[in-house]
Amino acid sequence: MRRIGFLLCLLVWVQNVWAAQSPAPTPAVAAGQTAMPTLEDLLNLIDKASTDPQQQTPTPWSGPIRLVFLFTLLALLPSILAMMTSFTRIAIVLGFVRRALGTQNIPPNTALLGLALFLTLFTMAPTFSKIHQEAILPYLNNQMELPQSTEIASAALKDFMLRQTRTSDLAVFVNMARISPPAQAPDLPLHIVTPAFVISEFRTAFEIGCLMFVPFLLLDLVISSILLSAGMMMLPPVMISLPFKLILFILVDGWGILAQGLSLSFK
Repeated sequence: MRRIGFLLCLLVWVQNVWAAQSPAPTPAVAAGQTAMPTLEDLLNLIDKASTDPQQQTPTPWSGPIRLVFLFTLLALLPSILAMMTSFTRIAIVLGFVRRALGTQNIPPNTALLGLALFLTLFTMAPTFSKIHQEAILPYLNNQMELPQSTEIASAALKDFMLRQTRTSDLAVFVNMARISPPAQAPDLPLHIVTPAFVISEFRTAFEIGCLMFVPFLLLDLVISSILLSAGMMMLPPVMISLPFKLILFILVDGWGILAQGLSLSFK
């Protein structure tokens, strides 16, 4: 016990010495002076890594470097698809609908994720088309360099995210990053826009999901009241309300209305 107490006192003393010698917190910096490396910096780093040290001139990327870059991009692609597109909102709302219907695992997760993926491709088609026309084709035609092409593609993706992001969510992450707000929102870096966009998508998806729950909840309450008044208290109301939910959802063309509403919910 004495040893443990001695170690605790030593840790407290080290913490106090460290706090006394640590520099004071720096004031807020401008949006363009963040410490996060940009995508252009990473590409320049790769170019420098593939430079011939004797000639000091950039050489075409070697095979291993190309493979590392390709596999890294493929590893990050699911995260980019889920967090920087409309996939998050669509997947959450479809999960809410299945829970409101009370059908357990019907439709299965594979079907819901597949529908969410293709609805994402449908809603993101204008953005992807813009990236293809303004970034990919000029790069393939040798009209611009790779860093410039990636900057144009990221700017198009950032423009989509900013249209869906609430100003309050952006302000939260700007304050946490301790940077001065820029004159325009597109000047914000991606590491601030992306989490603000995800938080906004969560909130919007939960709002849509709560609205979807209301008619099915009312139907459950009506069925429960009828069973209670009939004296059938031992009969689970879910067994009776499930067929009525399915019939109602089919009669109003629920899947079509849901797909249309989700597609039109993106500005």
